[in-house]
Amino acid sequence: MSRAAPPVLTLGVLVSGRGSNLRAIIEAIRRGDLAAQMGVIISSKKDAAALDHAAGYPTCFVDPARYSDRREYDAVLVETLRNHGVDLVVLAGYMRLVTPTLIAPYQNRIINIHPSLLPAFPGLHAQRQALAHGVKVSGCTVHFVDEEMDHGPIIAQTAVTVREDDTEASLSARILVEEHRLLPAVIARYAEGELRIEGRRVAVGASL
Repeated sequence: MSRAAPPVLTLGVLVSGRGSNLRAIIEAIRRGDLAAQMGVIISSKKDAAALDHAAGYPTCFVDPARYSDRREYDAVLVETLRNHGVDLVVLAGYMRLVTPTLIAPYQNRIINIHPSLLPAFPGLHAQRQALAHGVKVSGCTVHFVDEEMDHGPIIAQTAVTVREDDTEASLSARILVEEHRLLPAVIARYAEGELRIEGRRVAVGASL
């Protein structure tokens, strides 16, 4: 008797900006490198360029101005994600802090990508922070999301050498290339059941 195929991972991607990491995820799915399907793409901005990459996929704009606080807003996100059968939530250039209202029902099922080697330089303008600090190596981090900003257990990181002539724009561009590789690879490992959280550490079953 043949084994039943494992269920396909359903993604919910939250966006606010240009959507290059969203595009990288979609391209990985289409190439067959990522065994997942897109459940819904939710934008916090009506005119986010990310939505231009979402042709053929369910999309939703949830306007923050309509809600009194972040928890009320996140409750709408949870309802939307559940309605689309989402298994894993991916923050891909999502420019809002998430609250326990979203984190609790998706505990250890929300990941984020950040353009620094966390715990260094959390928050906005990470590349600018890195240059101002004079570091020789920067990079990007994919981590599980908890209730603190850019803080949850680290899944994977990629280092990028900082050049003497780097500007914020040039460093950001080289880091972004690595983001586009790392994020779909991490999602693929998650889909294959190869991530295991052990306190602050995440064991990864295959090389990224």
